[in-house]
Amino acid sequence: MSAVLTPTPAIHTLVPNAQPRRKDWFDAPAARPTVEAERRHRQETLAVAFRLFAQQGFNYGLAGHITARDPEWTDHFWVNPLGVHFSQIKVSDLLLVNAAGEIVVGQGPLNRAAFAIHAALHETRPDIVAAAHTHSTYGKAWSSLGRKLDALTQDSCIFYEDHALFDDFTGVVLETDEGFRIGEALGAQKAVILQNHGILTAGPSVEAAAWWYIALENACQAQLLAEAAGTPKPIPHEIALRTHAQIGGPGGAQFAFKSLFDIIVRDQPEVLQ
Repeated sequence: MSAVLTPTPAIHTLVPNAQPRRKDWFDAPAARPTVEAERRHRQETLAVAFRLFAQQGFNYGLAGHITARDPEWTDHFWVNPLGVHFSQIKVSDLLLVNAAGEIVVGQGPLNRAAFAIHAALHETRPDIVAAAHTHSTYGKAWSSLGRKLDALTQDSCIFYEDHALFDDFTGVVLETDEGFRIGEALGAQKAVILQNHGILTAGPSVEAAAWWYIALENACQAQLLAEAAGTPKPIPHEIALRTHAQIGGPGGAQFAFKSLFDIIVRDQPEVLQ
């Protein structure tokens, strides 16, 4: 009987980088070489963001929209069509909408509330590339309290002194004048709690707006749980400010989102069609 030979593991020689260097997660991503490449990037990221929101359970009924400013026609934005489930959205489903609320590319229909809110935000904040709003459970629950969030955890410090409260709920947002009032409440910040409505985030990229929405929903959930269990102890002001400076920028959001983007594209490649 011949002996069973165990294969010898391959030996890999360690080859250090010729020029060791720092590359932190806060490094800005490289710019796309053309406006067409930037448009495609925003479209792909937007479509994946919808599928990610579906996984997070942010797809309640017909409510919810994420927008991405077009890099060439900057008074136009890309948005999801009304009635297509977030989990099914592909790049080819996205609508390009102009400043008059008309569909320039795609079939529609368009969610009128999406236009009323986002058109105003994109007009008043030229620095905003993307904005996200859905009727997610914990965001809705927290919004009913009519309060801003406290700095209770490291993660919630992302929003410390960087989110607002819009306390004038008047029903479904169908006119841009209310969108402008939401934009006024948002100011230069990254998020706003819409009292009796939900939450909204905005950022300099689709990645930032989408990840910050996930993080804000999580912060709402954490504070609701903490207050239900007892009396939370907030982080002191100076430490909360320092923590915000460390983790509140778009760099961390960019990489946090990309780690989830890669999984969606691997498992659901049709999203890019």
